[in-house]
Formats: sequence, C-alpha cells, structure tokens
Amino acid sequence: MKQLKFVNHRIDEYALQVTYDPSTEMGKVIFNLTLIKEEDRDYAVEIIHQSYTAGICVSDRMLIAEPGEQIGGRTIPKGHYGIVTMCSITLDAILLRNGIPINPIGGGLLEIRDHSPRRFTSLIRYDATTIDPTQVMIDQGSTAIREVIHSGKGSILANIRESHMEAEPLLFELLDQFGAVGFTGILDVGNPNRSMFGVPITTNYQGIVMIGGANPIGAFIESGRWADTTAMKGLISASRLVHIDEIE
Repeated sequence: MKQLKFVNHRIDEYALQVTYDPSTEMGKVIFNLTLIKEEDRDYAVEIIHQSYTAGICVSDRMLIAEPGEQIGGRTIPKGHYGIVTMCSITLDAILLRNGIPINPIGGGLLEIRDHSPRRFTSLIRYDATTIDPTQVMIDQGSTAIREVIHSGKGSILANIRESHMEAEPLLFELLDQFGAVGFTGILDVGNPNRSMFGVPITTNYQGIVMIGGANPIGAFIESGRWADTTAMKGLISASRLVHIDEIE
C-alpha cells in the first residue's frame, strides 16, 4: 500500500532530485501539469500572457504540450493540450540543495490591493497536508486572480518559507541569480524575526514569499472553463520550457 506523504516531506525529496542551476539555466525543475480542452488553447495562451504582464507568474518559462506528447510519465490525451508551469517549490529545493537552512511553511491566498501584496487571507501548512495548498485553493474556487490581472485588486496563489538569518548573504546571491534568468515570482524577503503578511516567522529566521506557479491556471479556471490540474506533478528538464513570449 502506498503511504501518504505530507507536502513538506515531498519538498525534502525533491531537494535531492532538482538539479537546476540558475548560473547555467540547465537541469531539472519541479512542474505543475494542467490539461485543457483543445478548443480552449487560444484563450489559455491569452490568459498566460495577461498573467505574465501582470507580474503573477513564477517564471517566464513554460510549455504547452501537444496531444500525444509525454510529460512526466503522462501522455497528453487526444483532444487536449497540457500546460506545464514551473512550480515555485523549485526554489525551496534549490535553496536546500545549496545548503541554505530553510523551513517551507505553507501556501494559500494572498490579498492584493493597489497592485501590492497585503496579507495572507488563507494558509495551509505543508506539514499538515498531503495535497499542494495551491491546488486546494483552485479546486475550492477561492481565488480572484482575474481581478488582480484587470484591476490590481483580488487574491492570488502564493507561498511562504523561512530561511535562517545567518544565510542571508548566500540567500540574496542565489535570489539575484534567479531574477537574472527570469525567475520572476519572488514577491518579498522579510526582516529577521518579523512576521510576513500576517504569517509568524521563527526566531532567527526571515520570511520569503513567492507567487504560486499555478496562477495563470487559476485565472483560466475562474473563467468557467474545464481544466484538470496536478500541482508538483514531477520533474522536467528546464531546457524543454520556452519563453512565454514565444508561445502563440
């Protein structure tokens, strides 16, 4: 019988498998996979571009897989396309692999007002769930991502982790590398010993808040269109992903 695994344990396992190096832009990253109907492809592309312009994508790279294509051990069925987005948990795995002591806390809904993050209104801890929190929020219909895209007010998917303050120089060095290669989802890094957007931070740690990788998908689903989303589906070579501007 297959044992259930809490999300924080899955993150620890992925830390041993993620090989992405931002300095070379090569290696494997964690991805989310969403199936959509063939006739909805053009709308999905439109939403992806809108999400990227609004600054709510975790990365400027993704992939639209064709029917029959193999992605993470799954074949995209006839009459469907597969949307592959980078999962923001990739950051946690890379930080852990580089020796930065971090505690992934959880994910949920982050309120946005005047295009700026305000507070988490819902949060599910990674050590208390076996399902990725962003997938739960999407399935519950709790997001207001399209409102953020069009008016700068609403709620998006986001997650938070904490890093030991002694590792701050190395942390910022790695985050700068991420930003230089299009890893656009880092919202904020907090001060040591200070809560972030309403989430308590452990003594001697500082919070790091990131945009959830499934925000474009959440916006797509808000339109009432069908989609089948699996967060943290598996690993994919970063070289298979293309720049969002190249997707038409």
